[in-house]
Amino acid sequence: MTIILGFIIVIGLVFGGYMLSGGEMGVILHAMPFEGMMIGGAALGSFIAANSFGQIIDTSKSVMKAFKGPKWKQKDYIELLNLMYTLTKMYQKDGILALDDHIENPQESAIFSQFPKLQKDHFAMDLITDSFRMLALQFDDPFQTEDVINKKLKKHHHEALAASHGLTTVADALPAIGIVAAVLGVIKTMGSIDKPPAVLGEMIGGALVGTFLGVFLAYLFVAPVAGRLSDVEEQDGAFYAVIRDIFIALLHEHSPTICVEIGRGNIPTKLQPNFYEMEEARQDMAQAA
Repeated sequence: MTIILGFIIVIGLVFGGYMLSGGEMGVILHAMPFEGMMIGGAALGSFIAANSFGQIIDTSKSVMKAFKGPKWKQKDYIELLNLMYTLTKMYQKDGILALDDHIENPQESAIFSQFPKLQKDHFAMDLITDSFRMLALQFDDPFQTEDVINKKLKKHHHEALAASHGLTTVADALPAIGIVAAVLGVIKTMGSIDKPPAVLGEMIGGALVGTFLGVFLAYLFVAPVAGRLSDVEEQDGAFYAVIRDIFIALLHEHSPTICVEIGRGNIPTKLQPNFYEMEEARQDMAQAA
């Protein structure tokens, strides 16, 4: 939740510094609802116009990821390695036919049901089951298979980053939208040029709030959310890359232990279990079985 802490610091120090330097919040508070309605409405409307209904829904769901953080934790990586160890060991010992029931019905599989969080991730399940189906179809060239899996990962990653790209576009547009609101404020001021200087000064200050608000929202709120969301998707994408690395190692006829060790080596450093943690987790799984 560091993103919320960052927002609190931004608001506190920006407006705190403004007031400590002698600035009055009255003008800003008076103009902000109207300027915010124009700027926020224009940004929201243009975003809706530029995206399909499905993309709008996906973006609203994806924004929460920026606040929740990455989906996969170290425990999930350990479970993934244990799952892939079980599948590769069964494949090398008994052949692809031994995996047929598990691959075709992963939701009812005794193996997959040991890992409920993994079982709920449709892309992870499809990536694992489809990879083993290729073995059943005798598509077992390591280099061609790696190319096929890489294309799937690239497609998934591109779709996952769509929300981040959309928010970045909004962030880029907000300063210009703020200028539009400011210009409208200047037009309103020029229509009241016969008013006293104190009134005109307040009206000009209100118009400048539009420029301030556009830049403030763009670079201190929307852009950080887009950047954080992109970072989260990058971290979550590493999870699926581990599946690819283990499967390709299997096609190179490495032992299950070596396959899993290759996958473990490619886990992000902060989430990477060490060799002994994996050994202990594997023994615990064997005892539970």
